[in-house]
Amino acid sequence: MASQSELPIEDVGMPRDPQDDIDQQFATISNAFTGDESVTFLQIGKKITEVLSGTQHQYQRLALDVGSHSTAEEFFIHQPPTPAEMENAIMSVEDEIIRIRSAITPGSLLYTRDRAIHDIALLAGVPESAEMVMTLDSMERTFDRLAVVIQGRPASWEGLPTENTFAATLLILREFMHHLQFMSISVISIVSPFTPSH
Repeated sequence: MASQSELPIEDVGMPRDPQDDIDQQFATISNAFTGDESVTFLQIGKKITEVLSGTQHQYQRLALDVGSHSTAEEFFIHQPPTPAEMENAIMSVEDEIIRIRSAITPGSLLYTRDRAIHDIALLAGVPESAEMVMTLDSMERTFDRLAVVIQGRPASWEGLPTENTFAATLLILREFMHHLQFMSISVISIVSPFTPSH
């Protein structure tokens, strides 16, 4: 059983989204490697975002006070959000992510089983598969498409969802990958057995 090191990140007592056991998901991925590779696991919930980072034997569990619904409700008044609303959300999410930067294992591989990130990968042009690798560049291009919608282009022209929760999820993912310097994220199927491609 992997030991777990808690950081003083004020996740005690925070509301948790009903979801699969994130520790078990992290174990499934980290145990699939033959060596002691470092993994960072990302789950963007409605109220909070949960992150596990480390190896199968030693990892840290972190909670970010940002989520798909909470961020949208706090910052986005309009649908789609205005440029000013998005900028305010970016600054808040950025500050929250930078807060945990020192706790992320350097050189770790970024994984998720988040359904919303899976949908973003499809929108970014990643083919459906048991392990979908979305690069930072392809994710950024998808965010650029959202940016032109925010500037006034119809979302249907870009093939993007109109919900503000989608905008918030993409924003959180973008800031997470950018500020923690992840060049890609691997989206793992929740039904297929996992075999790492790295």
